[in-house]
Amino acid sequence: MALNPDFVGRTYPPAPAYLVGREKIREFARALGSTDPIHLDLVAARDRGYPDLVAPPTYAIRLSMAAAENVVMDPELGLDYTKVVHGDQRFEYSRPIVAGDELVCTVTIDAIRSAAGNDMLTTRADIATVDGEHVVTSYSVLVARGTDGGDA
Repeated sequence: MALNPDFVGRTYPPAPAYLVGREKIREFARALGSTDPIHLDLVAARDRGYPDLVAPPTYAIRLSMAAAENVVMDPELGLDYTKVVHGDQRFEYSRPIVAGDELVCTVTIDAIRSAAGNDMLTTRADIATVDGEHVVTSYSVLVARGTDGGDA
């Protein structure tokens, strides 16, 4: 089933606020194999001018993926998540995410297009502090395979 093109421009309600914790940053950094002390050591982060531990650049995926659940589970969109592969991901930062940030994420469908029998769904997740300061925008492309009615 093809994705509903009328959904382009649709913005979903923001996800609940997420408080960024030091230990979550450390866990994420260790999972990535990062040894940069700004992710692991508070003194090192402060020595480099940050107010607290700095999250690795891909940490924003924790928030954007959780918020995008509203999109992928929306039955009116027509997305069969069992046929989805991740096509692309990028982040545009205004400033790094640091421990103590309380962030909200709002997801918008930026584009839906068809290519080679597949639908491409581009979402934009705007992540800001609860006070409205923009921190990062995450762009994601999901590929819904076999949406032309043929075999996937």
